[in-house]
Amino acid sequence: MVSQEQRRKQLAREKMARQQERREAARRRARARNAVIAGALAVVVAGGAVSYAAGAFDGDDTTDDASAAPSSAPKDPCKKAAPGKVKPLSFKKEPALTIDKSADYTMDLKTTCGDIALDLDAAKAPHTVNSFNFLLNKGYLDHTKCHRLTTGGIYVLQCGDPKANGKGTPGYKIPDENLKDKRLKGNVYPAGTVAMANQYNAKEKQGRNTGGSQFFLVYQDSQLPPDYTPFGTISDSGMKVLKKIAAAGESTGQGDGAPNATVVIDKATVTRS
Repeated sequence: MVSQEQRRKQLAREKMARQQERREAARRRARARNAVIAGALAVVVAGGAVSYAAGAFDGDDTTDDASAAPSSAPKDPCKKAAPGKVKPLSFKKEPALTIDKSADYTMDLKTTCGDIALDLDAAKAPHTVNSFNFLLNKGYLDHTKCHRLTTGGIYVLQCGDPKANGKGTPGYKIPDENLKDKRLKGNVYPAGTVAMANQYNAKEKQGRNTGGSQFFLVYQDSQLPPDYTPFGTISDSGMKVLKKIAAAGESTGQGDGAPNATVVIDKATVTRS
């Protein structure tokens, strides 16, 4: 006859084994998804529904055993957001091109997780840089959340959506730029790149020139076709902040979801150097 204590330990071992099996199954599903065309996993979309990676949440079986190891959420490495609300701004058309294409511009994101500085390429992506110069001067990104983190196949933090759900847009669209940048060799966006999200569907070859305000920060070399405007590079200190955010993981455990770190852009500015 199995004693109550032996039964308790047996249940705990069985639960741990089930949890390990589910984690391994989740890893296999993630690897299978990442083998699909990178565009299907998508660093998207301004103006369309967010397309988080498919896959059900794995629920834990419950027992009466209080000593079985519980799952614990990763610690949030970021600070509390500054007081303030997102401004509900929308514009009918792309702003007039007023930046100096020969000048140097910097975009500074003061986030709850640390400052991220971006060197912008106004010469190769003038419409994109001009758009951010226009939007940020109006406080468009202040108090917005970075709503998406991918941790498998592609490694990016996606920001720039006032709605924080993948549907936010400034009301206008900007053209694709700099898609033949030499840095994008071999369908790889190298670590340290900042690029625009869009609605382009590579399979149907539809959705060009649909950039808005959403952008992604690449914290590790990522396999992606050159369909997303690269418009700047991330500072070394900014990369350290991104690595900290990535280390906290994302909410689904499937490699694509909201970051566990509460990444809020308290203040965003564009400055001409």
